[in-house]
Amino acid sequence: MRNIIELKNISKIYGTSIKYKALSDINLNIEEGSFNSIIGASGSGKSTLLNIIGTLDKPTSGELYINGIRTDKMKKNQLAELRNETIGFVFQFHYLLPEFTAIENILMPYMIKKSKPSKEIIERAETLLNLVGLSDVKNNMSNNMSGGQQQRTAIARALINNPKIILADEPTGNLDSHSTENIYNLLREINSTLGTTFIIITHDNRIAEKADRKLTIEDGKLSSDL
Repeated sequence: MRNIIELKNISKIYGTSIKYKALSDINLNIEEGSFNSIIGASGSGKSTLLNIIGTLDKPTSGELYINGIRTDKMKKNQLAELRNETIGFVFQFHYLLPEFTAIENILMPYMIKKSKPSKEIIERAETLLNLVGLSDVKNNMSNNMSGGQQQRTAIARALINNPKIILADEPTGNLDSHSTENIYNLLREINSTLGTTFIIITHDNRIAEKADRKLTIEDGKLSSDL
C-alpha cells in the first residue's frame, strides 16, 4: 500500500521569548486505507500532531506530504481547497448548525464551494444517511437528535466530499459506552467499505487498542508504534 500521509522531521514550537516545543522531529508514514489510532495524555502533543496532519496548523520545521503533495509550503487558499477535497474532520463536539436539518448539515461542506447541491450530491447525502443509520431522522433539526445521532450526522458530513482521509479528534469523548462502541463500529465499517484512511486521536486505550495500528505520543515524540 502506498503512503497517503508522510511526515518528515516535523517539529512545532510555540512562543517567542518563552518557547515550548510541542512536537519534536516526528517521522511518520500512514498507509492509504489504514485505520490508525494516536493515544497520549493531555499535553502530549497528539492534538497538535492531528492539526498539522490536517493542515489546520503549520509545522515550525519539517515536511508534510498529503496524497503525494507537499503542504507545509502551501498558501492558505491552497490549503483550504486541499482540506475540503481530501480531508474530512470529526471532532469531540459535533459542531452541527442547530437551525438546519440532519441532511442540510451533511451537505454543508459541499455547499461551501457550490451554493446549490446537485441531484447527485443529494443522492450521496441520502446514501450516507443510510450508511450511518439516520434515514428516519434526516429531516430532524440537529438539536432534536440524540448525542449519538448528532455524532453520526457529523461523520456523514465529513464524508460528503468523498475524502481520502478522515481525522477524528476524540470522536466519542462525549458519548456513553454503548454509543462509543456503535460509533467505533461505524468508523470501521466506513474504513472497510469505502477504503477511507482513518487517524483517530483518543485518550481511551480501549478504543486505541482496536485500531490496526496504535501510535503513542509522549512529550511531543512518538514513543511506540504497534
